[in-house]
Amino acid sequence: MQILILSDLHANLYALDAVLADAEGQYEQIVCCGDLVGYNPHPIPVLEWALANCGRIIRGNHDKVVAGIDSLEWFNEVAKEAAMWTIRQLSADQLGHLGQLEKGPAKLEHFHVWHGSPRDEDEYVTTKSSAAPCFTFFELPLAFFGHTHLQGGFFSARGRIGIIPAVRKKEKEAVLELEPDVLYMVNPGSVGQPRDGDPRAAYAIYETEQKLVKLRRAEYPVQKTADDITRAGLPGVLAVRLFRGM
Repeated sequence: MQILILSDLHANLYALDAVLADAEGQYEQIVCCGDLVGYNPHPIPVLEWALANCGRIIRGNHDKVVAGIDSLEWFNEVAKEAAMWTIRQLSADQLGHLGQLEKGPAKLEHFHVWHGSPRDEDEYVTTKSSAAPCFTFFELPLAFFGHTHLQGGFFSARGRIGIIPAVRKKEKEAVLELEPDVLYMVNPGSVGQPRDGDPRAAYAIYETEQKLVKLRRAEYPVQKTADDITRAGLPGVLAVRLFRGM
């Protein structure tokens, strides 16, 4: 089975469309590690698509804030302004669906999935030291997570923690072959707002029988999203950062 792994879509419809076009015909199921909304100007179509097409969605911190589960006070001013704008766009039913998204961590048939970490759904796991405690929660050898907007991740082999790199900027794909007796914590990267210096939309495909994780990048029309950010009256910095992948 081939499973499309998405995370941090953040209301960027053009990036999502590019990912789906790039992955067309290469997956049978879709799993999302959270944050459907926030930052970008297309919350309604992205949310509706995800609810209709994803077999499993773990909620993210922006999903919680927009749905009213968490307080806006934890956000910086830019994220807060975008969240408040998003709340005004969504209907009561849409906000309700957002609030009903599943809390991670979750154990699926082939892997674990969470937004931040298995200890705390809002934890940022960005270093080997922050990743190390996460492996004590593993019942399966593989987990997918998001939240950091950094493609790649970590592995644990014989007590050693290593780093899984993102796709190189001149390439479109990096293939990770899962080895026996090694634990893997993989971040597919952000579809809608990458922060690893590469503006291309990020995602992954997991091939369950071959034990392969394919990290991918897809070009999308960043200018169109930036223009829509401007038209929506969202903070201009949200447009600028898309071009930089930061």
